[in-house]
Amino acid sequence: METLVTEWKRWWTSAKKAMKAGGYYSIPTKKSEPIALRSEPVSRADELLTFFNQARQPKEQGAAVDQIIKFHGEFKDPQFQLQPIIEKIESTAGQNQKLHSALTFELVLARDDLLERIPQLKSTRPDLTLERLIAEEESRLTTILPKLPSAKERRVLQALPRALGDRWVTRAWQMMMSNNQRLASQIPRVFIENGHQAELVSFLERAVREHSAASEILLWLCRERASFPSLITPDLLTAILAALERDQHNEASRSSRLRDLLLEDRELISDIFAKADIGAARDVMRRLLLTPVFDDLTKRSLIARVIKLYPDLESMVTGGQPEEKRESLVVSWSSLDKRKAEYEELIKKKIPENTREIALARSYGDLSENFEFKAAKQMQAVLMRRKSELEQMLHRAQGTDFSNPDTTQVSIGTIVRLRDVASSKEESYTILGAWDGDPERRIISYQTAIGQALLGKKPGERVTLNTDYGMAIFELVAIKAAPVDTARQEAQEQEVAVG
Repeated sequence: METLVTEWKRWWTSAKKAMKAGGYYSIPTKKSEPIALRSEPVSRADELLTFFNQARQPKEQGAAVDQIIKFHGEFKDPQFQLQPIIEKIESTAGQNQKLHSALTFELVLARDDLLERIPQLKSTRPDLTLERLIAEEESRLTTILPKLPSAKERRVLQALPRALGDRWVTRAWQMMMSNNQRLASQIPRVFIENGHQAELVSFLERAVREHSAASEILLWLCRERASFPSLITPDLLTAILAALERDQHNEASRSSRLRDLLLEDRELISDIFAKADIGAARDVMRRLLLTPVFDDLTKRSLIARVIKLYPDLESMVTGGQPEEKRESLVVSWSSLDKRKAEYEELIKKKIPENTREIALARSYGDLSENFEFKAAKQMQAVLMRRKSELEQMLHRAQGTDFSNPDTTQVSIGTIVRLRDVASSKEESYTILGAWDGDPERRIISYQTAIGQALLGKKPGERVTLNTDYGMAIFELVAIKAAPVDTARQEAQEQEVAVG
């Protein structure tokens, strides 16, 4: 039966094509309308002109123009027949720019196609260009472009550099962050085609690191990961979890596709951890255990993939003493005090307030339609997850003021001066505790990739680091002690003064 249907459709398509070619039949665009038999044949060109002139809505005009472009070769006197079409297109486009911006883009693109195919035609509105439209509608592009057919959307995106000048890179990234599927997949091509892959990688790296990447961007990155190996790290998985958690209660969310990919792509976890150490894997496993977006069975399935790569981490699931519990985190007294203060506020203020909000929302009844209850429960999950994270971190934390560090080699509490072997440019890093990172001041945690690469190195030795500009070789020039963290001493002195 299926074969018969396929054969019939093929025959019917050929039959309609033959009827159109003869000119005696009028084939409607809608299936509900009848086929009309004419007394005299009508050329396809005349039929298309009639279709355009009888169009009552701008959208119908746009569809007619697309057909005219497709069969432009059948017009015997294109300048005479189609010049009025150009004028009508430009008039309609100008009138509809504010109310129907997407249609205006389509009409201008169609006008440009006709002018390109038929050089005899002339524009009556040379000021009405695609570049001008983009510049004037820049702030609304994110809502306009998804309404265009994919091919036309791509043409608009390709025109961004011409229309916006130097600011196109920033605007393109903002559009990519809008969580639209097509924009997330098309805009990277524009970056690459215009020689801005480095900027794209930088934007993506920051979004992944800060967990601000939208689910559609992460979905695209996972699928295209072979082209961006430097971004496929454990940070990507934590960014995915953050996106899923962020979208969990958003009915309009598209993150279900990202969730499905994470579960169904059996190679993704392996690729993410291909070059990761066991510490990074341990942190991600802890994150997986705490996330509310998966049920226990799904969590175990994902964690099993990590354990397959790092068998020593099985104790985190089986209930044995996890390895990370035995490892301490070296932290400054000031950062430790901040974490303790956050934990105290969580326990004494935020969680009790949330409990009261849940009780109040529950009193409104009908929990299935109770937005306040859902929002309060969502916040409860966030607060409890943070509480668990803080408890684990505080349990492992070992405070220090970084006094008397070993300056014969790079150690925690030292400042190391490096020289780029290729450029001779020098830069310094301060290696401090797990929670003390401040990239803008070149202060890094000893747990970071750069920190781990530098620890134990001595002056004169060389080390390869992954910088913002790629891999580079540095020589250690000098090591000195970092300033002492006086937070604990100041607190003690204040207590004595108060006492």
